[in-house]
Amino acid sequence: MKILWLCNIMLPFIAKSLGQRIVVKEGWISGLVDKLSENKEQNNITLAICFPTDKPIAALKGDNAFFVKGKANGIDYYVFEEDTVHPENYDAELEKRLDAVIKDFIPDVIHIFGTEYPHTLACVRAFNRYDKTLIGIQGLCSAIADVYMADLPYEAQKKKTFRDILKKDGLFEQQEKFRKRGEYEKEALSLVGNVTGRTDFDREMTKKLAPNAKYHFMNETLRAEFYDDCWNIDQIEHHSLFLSQGNYPIKGLHYVLDILPDIVEEYEDAMLYVAGDIITANSSIKDKIKLSGYGKYLLGQIKRNKLEKHVKFTGRLSADKMCARMLKTHVFLCPSAIENSPNSVGEAMLLGVPTVAADVGGIHNLLTDRRDGILYRADKPAELEEAILRIFADDKLALSMSSNAREHALSTHDAEKNYRRLLEIYNEIVTGRSGNE
Repeated sequence: MKILWLCNIMLPFIAKSLGQRIVVKEGWISGLVDKLSENKEQNNITLAICFPTDKPIAALKGDNAFFVKGKANGIDYYVFEEDTVHPENYDAELEKRLDAVIKDFIPDVIHIFGTEYPHTLACVRAFNRYDKTLIGIQGLCSAIADVYMADLPYEAQKKKTFRDILKKDGLFEQQEKFRKRGEYEKEALSLVGNVTGRTDFDREMTKKLAPNAKYHFMNETLRAEFYDDCWNIDQIEHHSLFLSQGNYPIKGLHYVLDILPDIVEEYEDAMLYVAGDIITANSSIKDKIKLSGYGKYLLGQIKRNKLEKHVKFTGRLSADKMCARMLKTHVFLCPSAIENSPNSVGEAMLLGVPTVAADVGGIHNLLTDRRDGILYRADKPAELEEAILRIFADDKLALSMSSNAREHALSTHDAEKNYRRLLEIYNEIVTGRSGNE
């Protein structure tokens, strides 16, 4: 059977073949493609992958084709043009580009990973076969829009920097952009016959947004780097905390900065590490010009609470560096205002890193409270502080949670089991015969 994947990014193995910068996002898809490639002789699947670029196709190819086609690791890929910088704007030309890809490959099934970009709706419209279209729920823009401000003070919400004014990208504008993206998302989901999900949250959202679709349960396979190593309490940086990103309000970095002074008062060597874009950078004129309103608010929190020596932004981390950072961490944090099934939590659990997470969205389907880690009410940051201090003070508890989390995650993210489940879903869609959810 011929399966076309539509992804939001250039997957790492394709980027490597082209000598392009590897984007550290959606790493779990790489785990899945590895399993399909390893077993291509047995699974009877011909896979192709398409993804957007914000560079003009003419500049890449030298003509005005709808796509650029290539091959990496024996897999065909298609690159099409899309304004990924402004995903709140729908471009009808996307339908023509994706129609050209579809006509070139002639897939039996299209598997779309995520609903965050307009290309999802464009692909659904271009293919126009709802029963052979599958959307994998990742984040949901409509849900993100509802809680985007994540309890930020109103003064912080409305404040704009030069960068925000110039780009028309203050926090209220950002929230509105998610609302617009949510409208495309809702339409795309209403037009498909198949959805994959893995949490109570995305199952309920599917009932609401895709009432005519069949819900296929399938867990995710994560990046290979996180399966083999194991957290060792004797090799960690004690009293260290780690967030995988803090780029925008829903990721909740400001919650952590609010309670960090109390942590530091208890443990003067406490350190918070934050991966992802360094949105507080302000050492150069260029940095100051690029500083966003949210970045400026975080910077103010750090300075006001005298946390400069206790917060370090690592920048974007490759899979191996992310793994190394987690293995040194005493407690991994996920203080988000909304999540479905964050891969960062899954990766931390695979390694056995003691984890504290807000009880939002589908996180409770990944992490069993008080057994694998600690869940706290998102609107109660005092509970976040209490959970951190509890793990810092009790090595026996940390070791127990580490062991339980790893056992749980190895089952949830079992690569072979999830690969077999995906094959079942594809066969159900192609044959029209229902199997077990």
